[in-house]
Amino acid sequence: MRGIAKKTLVALAASSMAFGMAACSAERGGSSESGAAAGGEGGLIGVSMPSKSLERWNRDGSHLEELLKDEGYDVSLQYADNKVEQQITQIQNMINAGPKVLVVASIDGSALAPVLEQAKSAGIPVIAYDRLIRDTEAVDYYATFDNYKVGQLQGQYIEESLGLKDGKGPFNFEPFSGSPDDNNAKFFFSGAWDVLSPYVESGMLTVPSGKAPSSVDDWQSIGIQAWMSTTAQSEMETRLNSFYSDKKVEAILSPNDSLALGISQALDSDGYTADAWPVLTGQDADQANVQNIIAGKQSMTVWKDTRALGDRVAKMVDQIVKGTEVEVNDTESYDNGMKVVPSFLLDPVVITKDNVQEKLVDSGFYTAADLGL
Repeated sequence: MRGIAKKTLVALAASSMAFGMAACSAERGGSSESGAAAGGEGGLIGVSMPSKSLERWNRDGSHLEELLKDEGYDVSLQYADNKVEQQITQIQNMINAGPKVLVVASIDGSALAPVLEQAKSAGIPVIAYDRLIRDTEAVDYYATFDNYKVGQLQGQYIEESLGLKDGKGPFNFEPFSGSPDDNNAKFFFSGAWDVLSPYVESGMLTVPSGKAPSSVDDWQSIGIQAWMSTTAQSEMETRLNSFYSDKKVEAILSPNDSLALGISQALDSDGYTADAWPVLTGQDADQANVQNIIAGKQSMTVWKDTRALGDRVAKMVDQIVKGTEVEVNDTESYDNGMKVVPSFLLDPVVITKDNVQEKLVDSGFYTAADLGL
């Protein structure tokens, strides 16, 4: 395990200029940042998040920032507007400022390898946050949820809701997968497809659009770039208009809530009503999607309590800085192409209309008023 990361002489000499650069970049990226002048006892931690356009990244960033500040660290928190080059520039500025640790939720799982090699050369440990960073040895740890299990839970929900194990069917089914540049998207799809593909092969699930990947390895063929709701809506509208003039879709695999929101809007526009809504999966428990679940316009979402992820990452940061052993629970699953990255995996939870109150409201993730309860 690494001990306390040492700042290089170059980083020390450039620190005041770099903080100014980082602040400017933060403004462009719509981010928040606590300046080094605050003099946190633990030193500076850099936190790079992909975008503010998805609700979950706002929650993740602000929660992790709060935890680290409470532990006495200064925090440079920046959002990259889902632009890879912007994220690279922001990380470069953080490296120049000499942080003790970098926490990075990547936009593109492979694009950050060159800039993170600079972090490694400067002795700055890197934690990949929720999304695995590929093709570099400059990733020390990875913290995420069990992403294969996320997809597995989605697949099992469709299986159980339709009664596929009991031989019911056939049902009209449409699968979607996540952004082709997000390493997690393959795990999500793999978990679901391992459950559902036997039913596709047997004809119990029919795919009128023809967009059923021939194998897990072909998951990117139905991927929605950047997890965009509008793109998912457009794709679903195309499938409905082209293949469903004389039939109804009965189940849709959506890997996350952003896609599910766009798909729901397409279903709404096509005249589907809550009492005849197809089985529709999701992930993240975004507020609008939970409201849709309550209204009968989404079946479930897989909740990854990002507060728990932030808690774990904050603990890992503190262990790195203090030179103590960093706790992980998986040293086999996440090969990034250059190394197997020591990881900590957390368990996801299925949310349906029946347990919204217990899981999301009683736990304080949302208030009842947030969800219209």
